[in-house]
Amino acid sequence: MVKLADLPGLGPKSEQMLIDAGIDSFETLKEIGSVRAYLRVKSCRGSVSLNLLYALEGALQGRHWLDIASSQKAVLIMALEEHQDVEKRIFEK
Repeated sequence: MVKLADLPGLGPKSEQMLIDAGIDSFETLKEIGSVRAYLRVKSCRGSVSLNLLYALEGALQGRHWLDIASSQKAVLIMALEEHQDVEKRIFEK
């Protein structure tokens, strides 16, 4: 089993944040995706950098977060905003 800290662009701190958010394996990360994983970590820790979102996506692709192209970053941010809008609408009711 691959440790999260061994994935490209992730280290022990990122791994601990993910574990604290209930994401303890690559398989779980892959299943829920980078955006939902980021939101889980953010809900547990409060403020986290968007670099974590890019690192999670890079890890899923087997690439370092710095290698995620600008166009992919824009798509990730749009997906993040969409998830946040949906959550906001759900919790307003």
